[in-house]
Amino acid sequence: MGLFDFMRSDKKKEKAAEKAAEQVQQHAADAPAPPAAMSGDAGTRYTDSAAATKAAAERMAAAAPKPAPAPPSAPPLARPASHTPTPTSAAHKAVPAAPAPAPKMQRSYTVRPGDSLSAIARRELGNEGRWRELYAMNKGVIGSNPDMIHPGQKLTLPS
Repeated sequence: MGLFDFMRSDKKKEKAAEKAAEQVQQHAADAPAPPAAMSGDAGTRYTDSAAATKAAAERMAAAAPKPAPAPPSAPPLARPASHTPTPTSAAHKAVPAAPAPAPKMQRSYTVRPGDSLSAIARRELGNEGRWRELYAMNKGVIGSNPDMIHPGQKLTLPS
């Protein structure tokens, strides 16, 4: 597109804007004026959207059918006093008690000569990448250096 093409498209835009403005004015002239009861002056248009919304809500409320009166309700029934279950009542037998969880046995491993945490993790846990987990559980036994494990140390294995 050249320079003159842009100028032509600007002229088209201006013409379209003028035409749209004319249509808006024509539409405003054709629209009926709002009733005098809704605004102070019958010849003015709504300029405040909040007032227009309120007026629409009032019209809808006036046009809505009135709800039928509710039938009289019966008096509430008296609830029996709550029953506290006793060892001889049947209430405690209604739901069986959950079985107590079996105490978890912690697996342990005694370090042998030539072992490393990754070798222990591979052999005992099935994944040598879990050596960090093994170290985290046994940091108190191993110390600050995970490469320094000694034969005879008892390590707790994660489940």
